[in-house]
Amino acid sequence: MNWLAISAVNLAAAVMFGAFGAHALKARLSSEQLGWWHTATEYFFYHALGLLVIGALIRTIPTLELRLPAGLLQIGIIIFCGSLYAMALGAPRWFGAITPIGGTAFILGWLLLAWSACKVSTT
Repeated sequence: MNWLAISAVNLAAAVMFGAFGAHALKARLSSEQLGWWHTATEYFFYHALGLLVIGALIRTIPTLELRLPAGLLQIGIIIFCGSLYAMALGAPRWFGAITPIGGTAFILGWLLLAWSACKVSTT
């Protein structure tokens, strides 16, 4: 999988979603909904940048096993950010019950990245 390309698409989407929220939605959403939109966009950026770094590492250190951490970050983006965006746009509040699943994917992705880095540095 080309994680550099995927991260670039994610980053472009994060910019678009941020601009959409700041300009098109600002007058239409409640402050709570705008907060969800802002949080989703912020986490979208952070984790898309993480994927960019992982994509670069995959190309420079091929022995480093990073497919699973990258996949977990992407799953986290889809579930965590996606559920917040959906709620901001009017999905029922119970939809937020899946948000922590995305957050858990983020955490596991970062921890697996750390584990992979430690494993390579000791061999």
